[in-house]
Amino acid sequence: MAAFLIDGKEIAGSVKAGARQGAEECLKKGGRSPALAVILVGEDPASQIYVKNKAKACEACGITSLEYRLPADTDESEVLALIERLNKNDTVDGILCQLPLPAHVSEKRVTNAISPDKDVDGFHPVNVGRLYTGEDCFVPCTPAGILRILYEAGVDLTGKRAAVIGRSNIVGKPVAALLLQKNATVTVCHSKTPDVGAVTREADVVVAAVGRSKFLKADMVKPGAVVIDVGINRGPDGKLSGDVDFDAVREVAGAITPVPGGVGPMTIAMLMENTVKACRRHLKLG
Repeated sequence: MAAFLIDGKEIAGSVKAGARQGAEECLKKGGRSPALAVILVGEDPASQIYVKNKAKACEACGITSLEYRLPADTDESEVLALIERLNKNDTVDGILCQLPLPAHVSEKRVTNAISPDKDVDGFHPVNVGRLYTGEDCFVPCTPAGILRILYEAGVDLTGKRAAVIGRSNIVGKPVAALLLQKNATVTVCHSKTPDVGAVTREADVVVAAVGRSKFLKADMVKPGAVVIDVGINRGPDGKLSGDVDFDAVREVAGAITPVPGGVGPMTIAMLMENTVKACRRHLKLG
């Protein structure tokens, strides 16, 4: 029997509805709506689409969207100066700088320049440290979305074996930390893991975030396992595919997220939730 299809769009809709409710409370009790500042340096086509989608989501959630579009040749010092101004602006709750950045602008310096209290992407070292020590923090949006999907799908992670394929700072490492917090036994696989399948076949939950189209095959999945596909790969024909061989794996897994329509919508939804959380903190609404 084919796996249960987890609808990320539906869950994301619920998260956004909650964010909208929170934004309305900020306006009613704090006198203003949450505000998210997005910095885009250059003309990267994918980044422009992401920024447009974020602005659309902000509008739907009652969040003020502030866009700062800078030419690709903008000096790093100008980007850092803009971030500093936004850090000091009490009406701005969240700041994110759309990645990737032009080669002459340091991603590390830009990330570190954003105030941890406005780091709604969850990339600042302070928030990373808080995540790993189990403190309240801004959790990176994609990993936060993955955990919300598992929760909404009724997956109890306590005592379960979880395999994460990929060790990026944006998805792999933080999602492993979150799974560990939920009492799963976690193994992180990467390019130097000799036999990824030997690990994933033992896992009750598999998170594929390796960036390789259809990497996870059916014979690498334990029957009945929950499979979360984080990958977004565009083939020569223009079609999107995930890191999971979806059609084959669906016949083995117990539950699976599609691409598109799975993890993707959750990322922006969790960004909206983080922005409202930041506003509530700034307005001291608890």
